Amino acid sequence: MLDKLQGGSAGARLRRAIRRNIRRTIRRPRARTGAVAVAIAGGLLLTGCGLAPAASYVPAAGSGSIRPVDGAAGAKLTVTGRNNTEGLILGKMAVLAAKAAGFEVSDLTNVPGSQPTRSLMLAGKADIIWEYTGTAWLSFMAHPSGIPEQDAQWQAVHDEDLGNGLTWGAKAPLNNTYALAVTNETAAKYGLSTLSDIAKLPVDQRTFCVEPEFNSRPDGFGPMLKHYGLDRGSDSGVPERNIGLYDVGAVYSATDKGECTLGEVFATDGRIDALGLTVLTDDKKFFPAYNVAPVFYSKTLAAHPELEGIFAQISPLLTDQTMRNLNLKVDVDGQEPADVAFEWMKEQGFLTGAP
Repeated sequence: MLDKLQGGSAGARLRRAIRRNIRRTIRRPRARTGAVAVAIAGGLLLTGCGLAPAASYVPAAGSGSIRPVDGAAGAKLTVTGRNNTEGLILGKMAVLAAKAAGFEVSDLTNVPGSQPTRSLMLAGKADIIWEYTGTAWLSFMAHPSGIPEQDAQWQAVHDEDLGNGLTWGAKAPLNNTYALAVTNETAAKYGLSTLSDIAKLPVDQRTFCVEPEFNSRPDGFGPMLKHYGLDRGSDSGVPERNIGLYDVGAVYSATDKGECTLGEVFATDGRIDALGLTVLTDDKKFFPAYNVAPVFYSKTLAAHPELEGIFAQISPLLTDQTMRNLNLKVDVDGQEPADVAFEWMKEQGFLTGAP
């Protein structure tokens, strides 16, 4: 696929950028719990040293549809978020929205990991974060399995987190869950659009590139095959020889180059569009829902209830395709997350350029 990109210096630069960024392995939208993450979180809160905003830049903006609210002048809010591409873009959107509403904003985005940001929210040291429903349910709340139905999963985390002093706002259509993708050419050749369609493939074409964790997770590869009626290890289903284990970043290029027919991806990764991949629809709803939504420290929201309505304007416009486009601008085009967030919010009319 890369060789099909236009030639010339611009095309060459794009190919090099895509190859560089395919090797990135930090874009993990959901939490991976463990002692290290908890220790980091404890260190941030207990040592008293605090977190210096590592990348607090956002462009200056004027008011658009987001207007200053009563009581915001002089009120301080802290926005937090994780240090992956998507987390940075969403975090900058939250910073820009809170500033447009008239608040004095401390930018605490770019935090390493899900557990540290969760700890900041629970302790009231941050007021707003964009969070994923599946991450909260499976990793923070330690439930053994997710809820594929998106509204039900949002309601479940909303209800449980009220007891933790956090309030979930309106969820976005964006669902950054696990997915399987094929090249556009393969999708057209075999008529593939859903995970059920994998059964159409000849056995020798049922080849998969997956990361080790997905390969072994209880909500991962093996159970997914069973859910779709494919016997793992069977010569008539998916033989073990058809399964290759790769680092998460390498899966994209391996799928693109034809080392396997189907590759495990995250549904909003910008490399999906950059490499010309088709995401297969989870038509039998196996994967847990990972919709993103704004989460507020409940005491802050009680003091400034207008915040919920402000973010409710943004959430409906955040779709998988929108986020892929925004992630691509950072991961492939090399733009700054803050600039990407600002330009998108300006296009939607939430903000204007600096007066």
